[in-house]
Amino acid sequence: MNVGRRIRHFHRYREIVSAFVRYGFGYVVKDLGLADLVPYRVLWTGEKRDSDKTSIAIRVRMFLEELGPTFVKLGQLASTRSDLVPPEFVAELKRLQDDVPPFAFDDVRRIVEAELKAPIGESFREFAELPLAAASIGQVHYAVLRNGTPVAVKVQRPNVRATIETDLEILTDLSALAEKRLDWARRYRLKEMTEELGAALLGELDYDRERRHAEKFAVLSEALPFVHIPAVYRELSSDKVLTMEHVDGIKLSDRERLEQEGRPLEDIAGKLVTAILHQILVDGFFHGDPHPGNVLSLADGRIALLDFGMVGKLSPETKVHFASLVIALRGQSTDGVVRAVERLGLVPEEADRKALRADVDELREFYYRMPFSEIQLGEAIRRLFDLARRHNIRIPSDMTLLGKTLMTTEGVVSSLDPSFSILKVAEPFGRQLLLDRVNPVRILTGLGRKLPEYAEWLTEAPGKLRELLTVAKQGKIKLELSIPEREDFLKKLDKIGNRLSFSIVLLSFSILMVGLIVGSSISHQNTMLWRIPAIEIGFGVAGAMFLWLIYSIFKSGRF
Repeated sequence: MNVGRRIRHFHRYREIVSAFVRYGFGYVVKDLGLADLVPYRVLWTGEKRDSDKTSIAIRVRMFLEELGPTFVKLGQLASTRSDLVPPEFVAELKRLQDDVPPFAFDDVRRIVEAELKAPIGESFREFAELPLAAASIGQVHYAVLRNGTPVAVKVQRPNVRATIETDLEILTDLSALAEKRLDWARRYRLKEMTEELGAALLGELDYDRERRHAEKFAVLSEALPFVHIPAVYRELSSDKVLTMEHVDGIKLSDRERLEQEGRPLEDIAGKLVTAILHQILVDGFFHGDPHPGNVLSLADGRIALLDFGMVGKLSPETKVHFASLVIALRGQSTDGVVRAVERLGLVPEEADRKALRADVDELREFYYRMPFSEIQLGEAIRRLFDLARRHNIRIPSDMTLLGKTLMTTEGVVSSLDPSFSILKVAEPFGRQLLLDRVNPVRILTGLGRKLPEYAEWLTEAPGKLRELLTVAKQGKIKLELSIPEREDFLKKLDKIGNRLSFSIVLLSFSILMVGLIVGSSISHQNTMLWRIPAIEIGFGVAGAMFLWLIYSIFKSGRF
């Protein structure tokens, strides 16, 4: 543990450790050797609470809510990591409340004027004192620009960054200490998970980053005419203030109002699913939190997406692997699912692949007789993440955010139209992605981009080969090969050698014949050499060699 931090943040350390004890986790404090930070009275009370029958998951939620914004946000982020966090904890963490009292308008005015470097009256014609919404990191106010345009202004809470950075420093130290002393902390890679969630939380504090996300979504959504992304006002934004177009619509959480105004629920559901899947499988850049409050139905039939603090990014390879997973689930292919899981995550060397296949088979059997229309993609991915957690497979954070996004989307869609199937919409996207992967134009374009890399590698290869040969001559290369099934391995090598020979003979035969034919065509002469029919004899010799090789390979029984 960092002693300097412990001294500098002693009061906060003591608050956190005391909360551990109050909620029945005094044994953790003792295991970490931090009992000296807690008064004996508190420690004694906590020992009695250890036997509390309230579930551990509920106590964890209450513990996080008491410790404030940092812990609430980390708990909410942890609820998206179903590959690391057990299901009962995920369910409880999703209940964490982010509703907090708004901060004073005097603080709002001070922050806005300091960030925009102008009096609030010069930047806005109107600025409502009461916020539209308040959360642990910031709050949103309605305002009107000087030209009469209505906007929504998000303002960050005063000193929230300093508070969060202090808490993250303490949590990083505590998780590092836990990994040294506790087996379960090492197994769950607690320090790595804390750092990853902390980085995501710090990203949400940067409103300038959110502005850039909104601008990128606006460009990408030009391909989706039924999606509206609110405009952002760069000159009235900073890393603590974000000014965006105020969008007047109905939240998808307000089903009653949607029905009263005659909005087609099935159509809205289809547009939301298509938009999210297009972002995932085409753009590789998707909204990470499409809950009902962040999606509006507009009067002109479009949907609007709000709040771009949490986004996911997928590499082209990851998009293809996800598409493979969707198609393997659809085709109920165990091998396909296993391959997709292995490619999407980091399968440890010690993983029991036989047990992994057995679990995937069990998952496949679960969906085997289920009608396609009843398969829930988000639920299937949650089950896969549970499987990954059991086998200690680490799924990249963007993939777990993808799973959370799909489950959230599926929940919204189910509330609008229970019969709607995301998988039906997802499968064509996946197939198109796989077809694009083998598109000759795309392949040639990719090769063209990599030509400089290949040229550099070929240029360096002779030098590297000379270095290797020099080391080999000096007898410094040691190779240890342990092969339990030696005979099978040698047979496979033999087969590979024979097939390689077969390919070389075929190539040589083709080159020989093509050369003779082309030469004859160019010279416009027959192929008689010293009155000997060269092509016919060459063909006969090459054909004999070819037949002899085929016979010998088949005779060996190792083709």
